[in-house]
Amino acid sequence: MLGRMVPVSPRPVFQCLCLTALLASAAPAFAAQVVDVQVRGLDPVMTENVKRSLSLVDSIGRDVSGRRMAYLVREAEAQTREALEPFGYYSPTITVDRTRVPDAPVTVTITVALGDPVRVRNFDVGIDGEGASDRYLKEEIVAFKPTQGEVFDHAIYEASKARVTRRLAERGYFDADFSTRKVEVTRADRAADVSLRWDSGIRYDMGTITFVQAPRRIVRDALLGKLVYWNEGEYYHQGRLDRLRKSLTALDYFSRIDIEPQPEKAVDGQVPVVVTLTPAKRDVYTAGVSYGTDSGAGVRFGLERRYVNDRGHKALAQLDYAQRKKTATLQYRVPAFLWLDGWYTGSLQLADEQSEFADTRRLELVGSRSGEINRFLTATVSLHALRERWRFPSDNPLDPEVPYQYASLLYPALTAEYVDADDRLYPRRAIAGAATIRGGIEGVGSDATFLQLHTSARWIRGLGPDNRLLLRGEYGHTFTDELFQIPLSLRYFAGGDRSVRGYGWREIGPRNGDYAEGAKNVVTGSVEFERYFTRDYGGAVFVDFGDAYDGSTPNLHYGVGVGARWRSPVGPVRIDVARGLTGDEAGWTVSLNIGADL
Repeated sequence: MLGRMVPVSPRPVFQCLCLTALLASAAPAFAAQVVDVQVRGLDPVMTENVKRSLSLVDSIGRDVSGRRMAYLVREAEAQTREALEPFGYYSPTITVDRTRVPDAPVTVTITVALGDPVRVRNFDVGIDGEGASDRYLKEEIVAFKPTQGEVFDHAIYEASKARVTRRLAERGYFDADFSTRKVEVTRADRAADVSLRWDSGIRYDMGTITFVQAPRRIVRDALLGKLVYWNEGEYYHQGRLDRLRKSLTALDYFSRIDIEPQPEKAVDGQVPVVVTLTPAKRDVYTAGVSYGTDSGAGVRFGLERRYVNDRGHKALAQLDYAQRKKTATLQYRVPAFLWLDGWYTGSLQLADEQSEFADTRRLELVGSRSGEINRFLTATVSLHALRERWRFPSDNPLDPEVPYQYASLLYPALTAEYVDADDRLYPRRAIAGAATIRGGIEGVGSDATFLQLHTSARWIRGLGPDNRLLLRGEYGHTFTDELFQIPLSLRYFAGGDRSVRGYGWREIGPRNGDYAEGAKNVVTGSVEFERYFTRDYGGAVFVDFGDAYDGSTPNLHYGVGVGARWRSPVGPVRIDVARGLTGDEAGWTVSLNIGADL
């Protein structure tokens, strides 16, 4: 018997099929995760540039669909090719591979064969107009890179172009602009044709300098005008304004200095310059604590008046009071601009010191004239009036009181200091030296006749990005037959953290019992190697040597050691542990120094 057939409506079937399709479309597609992108065949700089350009790198650690993954892999070749063009490689061979293990993280490897680079074929770079005959601009054009036959590196090209443009502005060609700026690359020939020319326009001259002190005037404009060492109408050069800024900064009158040339307001080719100066706080109070191996624990107080009056005079009072060393200083300074950044200075200092080797007290009055000879060389001429007393410890425990010795000296001195460094605080290229000559005549304000010469030098070079070599030397000689009439402050000693490490302060030299008496001559030196393991932290090894002596030949003492280095915000911090190797005075020393290398 045949059963009865029941008709089925097509509407529920259609709805079921639609629902199934909708669910299928909403289901997530196959997902993968990129865990690494490797670039092979390139140097580190090119590799870094390629990775910055890859969308694949941005997807590392993310789940991406299979369709998205395929797109990223396809794009990797084009993105790699584009990232290599700035280096002059327009036709590299690029292979992109990826791991294909199901349900496993994906590693993409990009292998590059650079091939031949694009080189400069036709080279037309120059300056037209008034600047065409400018010697310094000619030098910039001669130095322009890349030139004919060289690889067309975009970064080098743009840097050269920017340097010429900047040089034009520095030398007063404010209307300079490009007349031609075109680079055509022919991939098939691996050639680049460079056409780059400037129209310099006229060269402007220095115009009127206007000083604006706001919100109030603290010093006379006539005083500041002495720092302007050029005449109105002379050729414009940015270096002159930079030099003016340095001079104004050295005065320490102002908290802010804005120097604005206004070529848009030039009249008859002369550019006016407005110098806006914001006064600094008039009084500076200082207080702090100190500790030195020679002086002991102490405190320091100071008051400086940046500007006493509108003539720019300065005043300073400072007291350093430590366990074994006290110093009080008064100083008054008057601007003197016959030499740039110069000062007339009068100072009075009282110092009292009780160390293990001597008891000294001195009063010294100094008048000096200082200033810059050029940007590397400074000089100071001074006249000193010194009164000093001193005595050494007694060798007789039954008679501990030894009478004081006294000396009065009136003598002139000349000091010159030379510094050529890429950075005063932490140089990687520096050469510096100082020399002082001074002398007095018995009966002409002095108790002894003497002539003294003291020189010192430092040489610093960076060795690679993380290392430095530091050399230091010192030599001093005294011409006199009356050494023991010369006070201790003018005798030579060696030993200590700024002399020969591994020995105590002033421990090396002719001795009388347990104490050094000071010598006619001194020679010291140091060889030090630093290596930084991070940007701010490093270590050092060093060898020091030196002697203070009276005869013709030194008996050199040697010290060796290691140290830790920290580039702190206030300057290099140096902690050294040293061991002396020569003589009875040799021992272990630990020293701490904070401050600039020069």
